[in-house]
Amino acid sequence: MSEHITQFKSFFSREHSLYIEGDQELHFRYIKELDKLEFKAPPKVVDFYDIKGHLKKHGILNFEQIFEIVKIVRYFRYFQKRELDGLIGEWMQKFDIPEKFTEIEKYFTNDGKFEENLDENLFRLTQRINEHKGNISGALKRMMSSSKLTGYLVDTQVHLINNEECLLVRGGFNHVLKGAILGRSTGGFFYVAPDSVLKSKEQIRFIEQEREAIFYEYTKEFSTKLYELQAFINFIDKEFTKFDNYQARVLFAKSKNFQIIKSKKDSKIILSDFIHPALHKAKPINVDFSKNILMITGVNAGGKTMLLKSILASAFMAKYIIPMKLNAVKSSIGNFKAVQAIIDDPQNVKNDISTFAGRMQQFSRIFELKSALIGVDEIELGTDSDEAAALFKVILDELIKRGQKVVVTTHHKRLAALMADRDDVELMAAIYDEEQRKPTYEFMQGIIGKSYAFETASRYGIANNIVNEAKNVYGDNSEKLSLLIERGSQLERELKQKHKKVDEKLDEIYKKEQALKTQKEELFRELEEQKAVLKRSYDVAISEAKSAAKAGDMREIHRAMNKANKKLPPQKQATLKRSEVFNVGDKVKYHSQKGTIISMKGKNEATLEIDGMRVRVKTKHLQHTQFIKQKPTTNLQVNVTKKAGLKCDLHGMRADEACEVLDKFLSDALINGWDEVIVYHGIGTGKLSYAVKNFLAAHPRVKKFEDAPQHLGGFGAKIVTL
Repeated sequence: MSEHITQFKSFFSREHSLYIEGDQELHFRYIKELDKLEFKAPPKVVDFYDIKGHLKKHGILNFEQIFEIVKIVRYFRYFQKRELDGLIGEWMQKFDIPEKFTEIEKYFTNDGKFEENLDENLFRLTQRINEHKGNISGALKRMMSSSKLTGYLVDTQVHLINNEECLLVRGGFNHVLKGAILGRSTGGFFYVAPDSVLKSKEQIRFIEQEREAIFYEYTKEFSTKLYELQAFINFIDKEFTKFDNYQARVLFAKSKNFQIIKSKKDSKIILSDFIHPALHKAKPINVDFSKNILMITGVNAGGKTMLLKSILASAFMAKYIIPMKLNAVKSSIGNFKAVQAIIDDPQNVKNDISTFAGRMQQFSRIFELKSALIGVDEIELGTDSDEAAALFKVILDELIKRGQKVVVTTHHKRLAALMADRDDVELMAAIYDEEQRKPTYEFMQGIIGKSYAFETASRYGIANNIVNEAKNVYGDNSEKLSLLIERGSQLERELKQKHKKVDEKLDEIYKKEQALKTQKEELFRELEEQKAVLKRSYDVAISEAKSAAKAGDMREIHRAMNKANKKLPPQKQATLKRSEVFNVGDKVKYHSQKGTIISMKGKNEATLEIDGMRVRVKTKHLQHTQFIKQKPTTNLQVNVTKKAGLKCDLHGMRADEACEVLDKFLSDALINGWDEVIVYHGIGTGKLSYAVKNFLAAHPRVKKFEDAPQHLGGFGAKIVTL
């Protein structure tokens, strides 16, 4: 992983830790949004720790430090000018660059040089320096063309030693040339600065001192302004740190054609087409590690250790949102507080520790971890296999209880068999190609793999007679066990193919089910639209009936009502309930009780005798227990009084009686076409008022009701709007 991480870090503009502080979900959203854009990489910048420290103490920054701030501001301005939408656009609009900073920024070119043309004195001094340099160059050329000096010149070039122009001459030059020796060449010659150009050089040094004084004044002025902008500098420093983390991941992924994926809030690891960054032209890894323990067995040199490293590497990279090569859509990687690998041989002669003892030390530290992903390569390393199987079985059981997730590679068939009966243990085997006599570097889940130790020994140069003798020592029973394991692998492959076919069939059925569901929803929508059309037609017909009622035309009323009923769907038509007549002596049913009517009070009340008890009830709650033939009678009476029926007085009535009277009153009012009526119920104990309120609230044709004005009855009456 080290090379992969080093390559990734090279995309940072300045050094950061791999972890991005803050809400990882929000960071991932910004990364995905930035991944949709094409943009240039930010410039390399230094950390602002020293810069902010100097400003906090009223220190003076140099031009290089000031330009580091300018570079970041200019980069954010580059994004602002693009006028982006979405998260990135909203983010960039937060950068409000102060006018004071703009006054500083204009003095720097794109490569960080001070814009001297903006200062008249600096421009003038620069011209003077150029004049003196021209004089020096001319004087040196004239010397080189002098006949006296020609014999001492090694070459005809002007050399620059310690930022001083000089000539390269041979020994004895002092007879014809006066000057200062600046150094010796490898050939023993002398670098000499002639005295004739010293005056011009002194002038240049004096002018440079004037320039430095002006530059110093500018740095003081800029530092004073930046001191007042410390809040702004802290803001852009923090935001650039976030942006740098985002852009490094995006540009690294694009440069390598990697995918960006983050860990999810679970412990599942499902890898699809994953390739470890250390491998080139490797076979993609596909593994479903949803359980607590993954035990990898199978052929030697078949890729077991690489599979273990791949699982650990994927979890590490997802935790820090580091791009990797995999199918991001089909993959899912959980989140772990720690990723721990036990791979190397811990044997150490200096500390007098054996392989197995070192492994036990490593395992003891694992128990201290929480929510960790642990990888153990060759778990049986360094001790007796039978004892190790029992020991590690108990260790793994304990790790499962503690909620750890462990990947193990092993050749212990006994250990694998001991763990195989657990529901939270996943088995996986490296596959060996018998015909080609080499590993396939592919894996199959759910089986214990054969190690193929004899075949591997032959492949790596062990003589066949030695291998055959080893097979004889190994014995027939052990060989039969290996054959059973191999047969189990073959059956598992066949079962996997059948499962694949079943899955394809299930997918096909699911698609048909979804199509039928869509069709059902479409039909239901059409039905609702037709119902709405019928309802609107019915409302129009009812409106016509009300208009006819206001006009008092009985024929027109019946005609309009019939027209409205025809507009209703058949299932919505109301069925008329047959009115029953009760007499003394009738056998009737009252709720679940049966009895006989012994007396009547009008047509609406009756006294029953039920099991020796007498009960007084309403006839509307009674049913005949014997069918009594009655002559069909139809009574239709419509009273239309245009200037009456606006008032309903319920004083002195019981609640149920008042509700019946009020129901008939409202029906008459609707037929008459009245939109507003008044109901008098009085104040009294409040029972009648309460019953009237409940009745009006439940009535389907009452739009609203409220207490009447004081002159019309106040709290003892209700104004009802129909």
